[in-house]
Amino acid sequence: MDLEISNNVLEKMRTDQGDSVLELSHKKPLLLVFLRHFGCIFCREALQDLSKLKNEIVEKGGDLVFVHMSDKETAEQYFQKYNLKDPKWVKDPNCDFYQEFNLLKGTFSQLFGFKTWVRGFDASILKGNGISWKQLGDGFQMPGLFLIEDGKITYSFIHESVADRPDYLKILSHIESANSK
Repeated sequence: MDLEISNNVLEKMRTDQGDSVLELSHKKPLLLVFLRHFGCIFCREALQDLSKLKNEIVEKGGDLVFVHMSDKETAEQYFQKYNLKDPKWVKDPNCDFYQEFNLLKGTFSQLFGFKTWVRGFDASILKGNGISWKQLGDGFQMPGLFLIEDGKITYSFIHESVADRPDYLKILSHIESANSK
């Protein structure tokens, strides 16, 4: 894995429940999901996908922590809407942790390219995530996700487009391999 994050950064990342991401990663493999703003169709699609897989992630011995840019009330509203019970999350309104994980601001084509429009229709209309013009965070911020074990990144998915959809089943297989060590 090319990207290394210092334990100091992981220690500073505190969940709404007061635990550090570093502490949590020493207990079990941790899927750290950096969301786009909650007004984003693809953010809501990710919440929908992870809601369906939450139990499987836990059954495989992993844990799930979200990183978002919004206020507590908005985040809880979206987590509840997508049936994510008692989720762990880190609030990062200035996108400091996004930057630490090399998640950059999107270019025009990453944010508004043809792929984004096609996938946006699928995610919003066909999958029922709706259309929202309300921006609840930095609309240029790119998302990503990282599997962290014992303070080390063992797998990452860095979006090349906001419309990219991670293969969560592949990520779940990495959780299984982390547990079999």
